[in-house]
Amino acid sequence: MVKIAPSLLAADFSDLKSQITLAEQAGADWLHLDIMDGHFVPNITCGPPVIKAIRKLTKLPFDTHLMIEDADAYIEIFHAAGADVLTVHYEACTHLHRTISRIKELGMNAGVCINPATPVELLRDILPYVDLVLIMSVNPGFGGQAFIPTSPAKLHQAADMIKQIKPEVYLEVDGGVDDTTVEAVVKAGANVLVAGNYVFGNGKIADAIRTLKKTANAIRS
Repeated sequence: MVKIAPSLLAADFSDLKSQITLAEQAGADWLHLDIMDGHFVPNITCGPPVIKAIRKLTKLPFDTHLMIEDADAYIEIFHAAGADVLTVHYEACTHLHRTISRIKELGMNAGVCINPATPVELLRDILPYVDLVLIMSVNPGFGGQAFIPTSPAKLHQAADMIKQIKPEVYLEVDGGVDDTTVEAVVKAGANVLVAGNYVFGNGKIADAIRTLKKTANAIRS
């Protein structure tokens, strides 16, 4: 089954409790948390204190995406705050295997993410060690961007590599996922869909999640 991971980046931060509750009740599988440092990406969002504060509001897994330069310095901190999945960027980690190993040592699932211009082939050597691959279908840093049309081809490449090397790895896509792009990304092999603006931007959180889930799983089956 395809997992739906609403991105809190697009939620109303003045009312996170009700936004999270609505998403959970509508059938969200994970909550996606975008962590930005203003250096690796041109934006700054929330950090460990916010994750710790909302951890008590839900039992949904926290899919934590670190868009930061020095992920190694914060692995233990995000673990303590309540992250369940911790995803780092290939482009930001000098010693990626060491970073992934530390994430897994702490009991979290480890993910690796690549930007739109980074070739999928570069993931081949790290793939045996991760639990999740995240393909960005927009340039990271801001919500509400348009879906990059070449993203399904990239997902297809990643899906083929995962099938060959480690079939149990999740293939996640983030950026511009909505009712018009869900078919393309699921057919290309994505089985975790991050959706921010589509879920939280139109005031119909439950309808958006249910539409994505129904459409994605119908295609998958």
